[in-house]
Amino acid sequence: MRWRLLWLLCAAARWWGAGGKTLRGGFASAAARLDPWRPVARFQFHGDHAVLCVRIKNVAVAVTKAARLHLFQAQEWQTLQNDIEDQSCTEKFSKAQLTMTVNHTEQNLTVSQIPYPETWYVFYVDKFTCEENYSESEDIQFEMVLLNPDAEGNPLDHFSAGESGLHEFFFLLVLAYFVTACIYAQSLWQTLKKRGPMHTVLKVLTVALLLQAGSAFANYLHFSSYSKDGIGVPFMGSLSELCDIVSQIQMLYLLLSLCMGWTIGRMKKSHGRPLQWDSTPTSTGIAVVVVITQSFLLIWEQFEDTNHHSYHSHPGLASGLLIGLRVCLALSLAAGLYQIITVERSTLKREFYITFAKACILWFLCHPCLATIAVIFREYQREKIITMGVILCQCISMVILYRLFLSHSLYWEVSSLSSVTLPLTVSSGHKNRHHF
Repeated sequence: MRWRLLWLLCAAARWWGAGGKTLRGGFASAAARLDPWRPVARFQFHGDHAVLCVRIKNVAVAVTKAARLHLFQAQEWQTLQNDIEDQSCTEKFSKAQLTMTVNHTEQNLTVSQIPYPETWYVFYVDKFTCEENYSESEDIQFEMVLLNPDAEGNPLDHFSAGESGLHEFFFLLVLAYFVTACIYAQSLWQTLKKRGPMHTVLKVLTVALLLQAGSAFANYLHFSSYSKDGIGVPFMGSLSELCDIVSQIQMLYLLLSLCMGWTIGRMKKSHGRPLQWDSTPTSTGIAVVVVITQSFLLIWEQFEDTNHHSYHSHPGLASGLLIGLRVCLALSLAAGLYQIITVERSTLKREFYITFAKACILWFLCHPCLATIAVIFREYQREKIITMGVILCQCISMVILYRLFLSHSLYWEVSSLSSVTLPLTVSSGHKNRHHF
């Protein structure tokens, strides 16, 4: 039930906004007059032959209302908004870098001489927008297509500068998942069927990995369709987000359960029985609270940013709180594992804990670190750096965990030395029955 609710919330957040660069709707004078500073579209143009194409149905209405589209560069618009001088609505719109008078069934506006990719805002304005007097009028039905030049210089690319390369990235990612599955799926399935002492960890880790692969595949399908029509498949974009959110929640609960189990078990000096999955009420309670908090922030973030991307450079409050939560988790888990490592005398067990700590820190800190690094780059580069970087780092973290829990030379020797300080083990009386 809770996953169904989570899906509905994510879908609502996605379909409420304009998710593509082919936009359809109606230019409404009432809406433009009520909120003239709300853009109809935003797009990161690049190159010398970018194009904004507008098609309308009722030309006579557009001519009567003197309909226009005003384009502002993001930096210029921000400067104009922050200008301390009290300028009227008409004066502000008169400073637009480009203006298109909407008076034909189909019109094209070329955006050229762009030194580097930058965000442009498109505003709809007519004779009622900045006037006090207003009379009801018919909306202008439109279709707007925003295009960048492709490799040959033809304006056929639906991707903005900030999205270019994501389609190819997700194709290579899906291909890597497929090749890896062909090589390792059978041996991993045999290991899971034998139900060894780390069966639960491996099962949860595998489900999280499958969700990550499903998210990548759904994103690839969405971007493949998007490259043709500028709209994509909103359902696949929402499905990708849902898979990623569930995977993040599952990995968070897994890592917290393991780390809190070790830490609390060490603090209590409990040597009566080995730690079992969800056996410690305190660790379970802490994990549940943190998981619920992250779930809330992840859903909130979807409402703040309507793009179908798993990781956002969107400077919203939810994104900031989510990054802060991940930093706090990384620091707290690192502190707990450091206490265990410093008092551990066995070299094998220290190596086990250190490797696990690296995987945890990489999982939690990759997003905050990449978001910080991305600040020094231009706006159109930030989202690609964060999206690609976080996905690759979390894939590496999963590989480290798989190698750690599947390692015969490391795990079995550590387990034979002490079954108390390792999570999810079976009792010593049954240990000899389970083998990978």
